[in-house]
Amino acid sequence: MSVIEEKLKHLPENPGVYVMLDADGQIIYVGKAKNLKNRVRQYFFSGVKTDKVMAMVKNIADFYYIIVPSEIDALSLENNLIKKHKPRYNILLKDDKTYPYLKIDLKEPYPTFKVTRKIKKDGAKYFGPFMGGVSVKGVLEIINLAFGLRPCDKKLNPQKATKPCLNYHIKKCFAPCSLLISEQEYNQKVSGAIDFLSGDIADTEKLLKEKMADAVEREEFEIALKFRDNLSSLEKIKLKRITALNKFLNADVLAYRANGIYSTVNLLIVRNGRMLGSKNFSFESAALSDGDALSEFVMRYYKKDSDIPDEIITATEITSSDVVADYIKNNYGKSVTFLCVKQGVRKQLADMAGVNAEEHLETAVDKIKHKSDMTVTACKALKEKLSLKNFPKRMECYDISNISGVDKVGSMVVFIDGQPDFDSYRRFKIKTFEGADDFRAHQEMMSRRLERLLTDPEKFPKPDLIIIDGGKGQLSSVKEIFDQKGVEDIDLISLAEKNEEVFTLDSSLPVVLERRDYCLKMLQRIRDEAHRFAITYHRSLRSKRALTSVLDNVKGLGKIKKRALLDKFKDLEGIIKATVEELKTVEGIGDVQANNIIYALTKEGLK
Repeated sequence: MSVIEEKLKHLPENPGVYVMLDADGQIIYVGKAKNLKNRVRQYFFSGVKTDKVMAMVKNIADFYYIIVPSEIDALSLENNLIKKHKPRYNILLKDDKTYPYLKIDLKEPYPTFKVTRKIKKDGAKYFGPFMGGVSVKGVLEIINLAFGLRPCDKKLNPQKATKPCLNYHIKKCFAPCSLLISEQEYNQKVSGAIDFLSGDIADTEKLLKEKMADAVEREEFEIALKFRDNLSSLEKIKLKRITALNKFLNADVLAYRANGIYSTVNLLIVRNGRMLGSKNFSFESAALSDGDALSEFVMRYYKKDSDIPDEIITATEITSSDVVADYIKNNYGKSVTFLCVKQGVRKQLADMAGVNAEEHLETAVDKIKHKSDMTVTACKALKEKLSLKNFPKRMECYDISNISGVDKVGSMVVFIDGQPDFDSYRRFKIKTFEGADDFRAHQEMMSRRLERLLTDPEKFPKPDLIIIDGGKGQLSSVKEIFDQKGVEDIDLISLAEKNEEVFTLDSSLPVVLERRDYCLKMLQRIRDEAHRFAITYHRSLRSKRALTSVLDNVKGLGKIKKRALLDKFKDLEGIIKATVEELKTVEGIGDVQANNIIYALTKEGLK
């Protein structure tokens, strides 16, 4: 009798989480269960299975389970284990494009709208996301033109007036910095802007038309053209409104479609009764039903700082939706209602999402197959071709960047199942020696990495394969650190860029893979990513050092003001491009210092 058959006999009927393992001991699937005995046995004895579930079951060599007090505890533990282990058969959502929002903090005097991509529980109001052809910058410009709200984030002193900037003269701001508008009047303008963002477009449209007519009458034709362009943008926003929808509807509409092997989820975003856009997600899923898949998707998609809607609408019942709702409420502080709709305008939205999901499934299958060849399949082939001890599920690649030994930095990038895991990327400053020495730099970085394996295994878990950017010399130098630390269970290779040769510890001769080999392409992707990540960090340090050097000679410019400049303009290049007026928007920078900065940059030949 097999190990699995014996374990199936003794499964408890408690709620819990089950973990499926393959022959290499890798976690390939994590699931939750209200009743462990009934759920786990389904995989091995249930008569009807999708092709994908059958493929997964063939790869199960063992499993274990964890008993928990309740179904919501199982949901929470399942979520944590999936995030940690990233099993290949679970629904794994990669970092998707984060859409922008507009934020305003009404507690501030003379508040202003700012663009952000993260929603925080900070008491501010957020509007968005902006997508589907509606530009957040365009919306912000409409607000500034229509309501005259200040476009800068300069800290204002209500007791001291300053000279108004260009925005006042071109009718984009009422200049609260110059005390030309009272706080009460300004707040009325803010209320009008909030009404506009909440769906009341008519008043804003009327205001823009009046201002355009006024500009034409004054023969300020360039300003009039700007109003005309923004009225055109307003038409795009109006078209996003679905007439039958309540303007207070804030919902995400989900539809799941599968063809037995691959699956997709379409997400329609509706805010304030407006369709803001659509996202598609494609993956390989082993869920037993559409309801399970949607439940797992919701758990992966919504996070702490997500824009969680009031309603999640589907045409299919989401498994354990009440438990999922409790989880979101308890962990993210947001009450959400799950609606499985059968009729009405919400059903029309669910059907629209279904059509989009089906279309994406048809067009995405070839793409997914190709992706599989380039990722998991390539990992399997790499293990065989390089005679690796481990299946290379977690691969880490290291690179060094410096110019003449200055600002030496190292990068660590992580690929899991052949795909980048951006949250696990790390950077290292090389600290222990002066000058340029790639071998010593790699040794320092690897020594620190392996120490973190012991002291912080949660953030720095053990890799299956480490890849060094370089040739035999770099590989040998890192092997010395492996020997010092007694590391024997991590595979180690290097990839030399010149001829794309792979060096291993088993031979002095390189392994030469065909240029079209997916294994080589995967190694090149991870090596190039490590190179990009190291170069980006090196440039950032170099820019900060250059900035400090240039600005050191500006009288009265201390650390706080330098930091404020860097926060505002991001790097030296941003400061170089800034005008005197733009420099003055930084807190503490006045006319004299702004001109001194321009003079210092000009003197260095940077302006």
